Formats: sequence, C-alpha cells, structure tokens
Amino acid sequence: MTTLGRINYDEAIHFHNDSDKAKDGILTVSDDNLQKLEHPEWAPTWDAKDDHAFEHFKPFKHTDRALFGDSTFKSLTEDKNVIVRKVTPKLGLEVEGIQLSKLTDKQKDDLALLVAEKGVIAFRNQDFKFQSFEDIKKWGNYFGPLHVHPTSGAPLNNPEFHLVFRRGSAEEQSKIFQNKLHNIAWHSDVTYENQPPGLTLFAMLQSGESGGDTQFLDMFEAYDRLSPFMKEKIDDLKVLHTSKDQAFFAKQTGGIERKDPVSSIHPLVRYHPVLKRKCLFINKGFSRRILGLKIEESDNLLMFLLNHIESCLDAHVRLNWDSNTVVVWDNRRVLHTATTDWETDDIRHAFRVTTLAERPVGSKEEYESWTPELEEKNISLTDYYLDLSPAEYYEKVIQEDKV
Repeated sequence: MTTLGRINYDEAIHFHNDSDKAKDGILTVSDDNLQKLEHPEWAPTWDAKDDHAFEHFKPFKHTDRALFGDSTFKSLTEDKNVIVRKVTPKLGLEVEGIQLSKLTDKQKDDLALLVAEKGVIAFRNQDFKFQSFEDIKKWGNYFGPLHVHPTSGAPLNNPEFHLVFRRGSAEEQSKIFQNKLHNIAWHSDVTYENQPPGLTLFAMLQSGESGGDTQFLDMFEAYDRLSPFMKEKIDDLKVLHTSKDQAFFAKQTGGIERKDPVSSIHPLVRYHPVLKRKCLFINKGFSRRILGLKIEESDNLLMFLLNHIESCLDAHVRLNWDSNTVVVWDNRRVLHTATTDWETDDIRHAFRVTTLAERPVGSKEEYESWTPELEEKNISLTDYYLDLSPAEYYEKVIQEDKV
C-alpha cells in the first residue's frame, strides 16, 4: 500500500454521523448548526435518493471559452470603477468593480482567458450567492458541463453544487490537530475524473472576521524550476488518480456516494491548451502511483515531486475571505488548500461550481489528435494498464510507443 493512500479527507464536505442528523432519508447538519446559517437555502444535504443515481460523464469534446478571449481584457477593465491589483507578479489578482453575475458572454470569454493567465482571481463585493440556483448553474454551464461531486454536501435537489461547511465549534477545530501537525492539504479538485475541472468558482456564504484563508500554488512554476534532465525523465510518465479512498471515507462517516468510485490515468506533466505550456499534474489527495515503476520507485519519485511542490512558497498566494468574495481559478494550473487557523465558533460556509474541461494530455499533438471515440477505447484499457507489472508495462506500453 503506497504511503500516498493514507490521506485525511476534508471533514468540511462530508456528513458526520456522530454530530449531524437524518430525517426522512435526507442527511443534513445538526439543528444547532442549521439555526446558525445565514443562508439556510444552502444547507448541506445528502439525499438518499441520490445514492448511486449519477453516472460519470462520457468523453466529450470541450470548447474552452478562453480561446475566444481578448488578451487586452478591455471588456472587463474599461470601466473606470474597476480596480485590479496583482497579488504576485506571476500568480493571482484581486478585483473590485466587476459583478460576475452580470457578465455578458463576451466578458465571460475574457474572464476565462484572464483566469488562465493569472491562475486565480478574487472578486470582491459580489452578489453571486443571491442569484437563483438555476441562474448560477446557467452561468457555470457556459464554461463547461457541471460536475456532480460524489460525496460532498449539496443544497437539496441541487447536486451540481459542492458545499463546504466547517461546523461552528472550537472543539471540532481542536480535534483536527489531535493526530497531525498541520491541516494543509494541497490538491486539485476531483482529478480522478477522466475529464477533470477547468474553470472553478468558489463563493463564500458565511465567514468569520478573519482566518480560514485559501492558498493557491502555481504548478507551471513548479514544473519550470525542475532541471532539463528531470523534465526529460518525467515528461512521458503516467499517474493513477482515484476516488476510491474519498468514497471509503464518506461511507465510514455515514454519507452517500452519488456515483461509483472511478480511477483514471493522467499524464504526470500536463499540456495547457490555452497557454501552450506544461505543468505538473499530481496532488496528494488523489494521485496514487506512477505506472511502470515499482512501489518504492513510484513512492519516492512522487514524494520528491510533492515535497518540491509544497516547498514552493515563493510560487503561491494566500487569499483571504469575507462573506461577499468569490474566487475563480484554473483547476488545471493551480493546487489549493484550506487554512485551519481560527479557534472561534464561527461557521465557514461556501459553495463551489465546478466546470469540466478537456481530457488531460501531455502534448500539443495529443491535444489536437484527441477524439471522444479514441478516448472510449483508452478508458476501456484502464484496468489492463493498471494490472501490468513494471516489466510488462515497459515492454507492452513504453517500448511499443517508441516504435
């Protein structure tokens, strides 16, 4: 068993059978916490009728709206009331004066390109959370199909939303550190999907006065800092990403699975079709092993790369929240982590809209030649590749690719 499998999954997205409640087949948080919600319509629920009621998306050709964006971004910034501040020279922006809920389609295209170029953007003073569920879903659908999370809480009858709910208890916060030294968990969302998310929106519903920041880390920069020799050695490697551990954790705590666990094989180094650059595409949450390597070889290479990523604090930003902030990021490019640094009874309540993008590939050529039909064949071979020994994988996959 790889050491990467022992992950503590985020308690803020799952049902807690020791403190939450069930009624008429609907799981939700305790009455005490429900009374504390400023937006009860967004209360986390896990509906029994949704258990294994959803399928994973079949391969589809993604149209990236950033490819239609204007690199001058005039549609977004020509208003004199718009204020844009760089968080760092390479990563992150903070913006005031743009109302995301009011964007035209042209502005959405420019937004997609700006998010790709800057990685992550915090928009202040937003009214997004006051829009209807249907309007928010329509907004997200412009950028791609909406992901349904297999195990997280969602507003009742709206499984397209992923809810984060940190229960208002200082005691709960202290429990987090009973058996570990920190709660930093760098990850990219649901990379176990065959076509993981691209543009992701995260909106705060209720926050405390301070603390609970979200940190983001640039995987372009992490890749670029590797030596040419190391890049050459890892560029063609493939990695197993799986949701099996997350599903197991959700079941342990009494939750549901909206769809079956899934495993996908992705490139260790991913090509970004908008920026035409390469980035590392691994994370401790869902990446499990490198195909073609023995257990110790895979663990050591993954841990080297993960330790390198996590030490790149000069390639990351830390964005703080208030109850009217919305953050949009490129899930292909950045990792993120919550920050557990408060000791009050403040509730942290937020929702995520996750839009699926292209199938991760390792090169421009692979991106341009990709088709849904070929991908169906690749998916059918997943178990075959995973069952090969390192020697068999070298002979039947690596050597054949060289011919």
